[in-house]
Amino acid sequence: MSQHHKINYIEIPVKALASSKAFFKKVFGWEFVDYGDDYAAITGAGIDGGLYVSQNSVSVDKGSVLVVLYSDDLVKSQAAIESAGGTIKIPTFEFPGGHRFHFCDGNENEYAIWSDK
Repeated sequence: MSQHHKINYIEIPVKALASSKAFFKKVFGWEFVDYGDDYAAITGAGIDGGLYVSQNSVSVDKGSVLVVLYSDDLVKSQAAIESAGGTIKIPTFEFPGGHRFHFCDGNENEYAIWSDK
């Protein structure tokens, strides 16, 4: 399968690199490869990407692209997010094809998690 014109990499701004890496490792099991003090590549997330230090944050309200993750169990995912210090921005709602909720990490970045179960 050709990679031509396929989404290949995603970069996410974070205000605090160390705590962001800890959050995503604890909640989702992602691993990281550090490239200096201001950048960490993401591995094990389903798509290649990285976290970079920035004072900006991403959210739907700001017109940003929304990173949407899949979960086999939304209740467990939500509990893990809250346990790691994340907050729920939009509670679970139904849409054609499943359910989802939106959450913010400790950097005010917005993400969504959906499930077809």
